[in-house]
Amino acid sequence: MFLTRVLVLLVARLAVVSGFGMVQPPIAASMAASRSATRGAATARAPSAVRMAMERTYIMIKPDGVQRGLVGEILQRFEKRGYQLKGLKLYTASEELLRQHYKDLVEKKFFPDLLSYMLSGPVCCMVWEGENAVKMGRQMLGATNPQESQPGTIRGDYSIVVGRNICHGSDSPENAEIEIGLWFDEDELCAWESHSKDWVYE
Repeated sequence: MFLTRVLVLLVARLAVVSGFGMVQPPIAASMAASRSATRGAATARAPSAVRMAMERTYIMIKPDGVQRGLVGEILQRFEKRGYQLKGLKLYTASEELLRQHYKDLVEKKFFPDLLSYMLSGPVCCMVWEGENAVKMGRQMLGATNPQESQPGTIRGDYSIVVGRNICHGSDSPENAEIEIGLWFDEDELCAWESHSKDWVYE
C-alpha cells in the first residue's frame, strides 16, 4: 500500500514536470476540495444586508427652542445625518389643535401648564423622511427628561428640565402619519428626490 502511494506521487510529479497537465496528488486534491467547500459554506452563511423601511416622522421644535434660536441647529443635525426634509413651517398653534395633538395627556394634572407653554409662541413643524426615521429621530432628540439624555443628543446638549425640553418627535410610524396629517395640509408637503441619496444609502 505504501509503495503504491509513493508510485502515484512520483507519476504525478513527473507529469507536471513533463508538461502533461497539472495533475494533483490525491492528498492535495482532497485538501483543495476541502478548502473550496469551506469557502462555499462561508459564503452561504454570510448574512445579507437588511434594509429598514423608508418612513416619515414628525419633529416639532417647541416655543422654547424657537425663542432660543435653535431651529437652524436642529435642522442641520437632521440634514447632516442624511434625512430628507419634506415639510417645514413656523406656526402658531391653536388650543384646539394642541388638545388634539396631546389628547392622551388632557386629563393629566400638568396639562394646563403644558398647554400654556405650547401657546406661548410659535413652533417649528418639520417632516423628515428616511430609513427608520421615527426610531432614529427619537434617539437624536434624547430622553423626554433632559437630565436623562446623553450628551450629543439635542435635549442632552440644549435643555435642562422636562418643562422646557425643546422638541417633540413621533413615537411610532403610525402616530407619525397621524401627526403629519394634523399639522400639515397635503399641499404643504414636497415630493422631491435628493441627489445625495446614493451617498447616504447603499
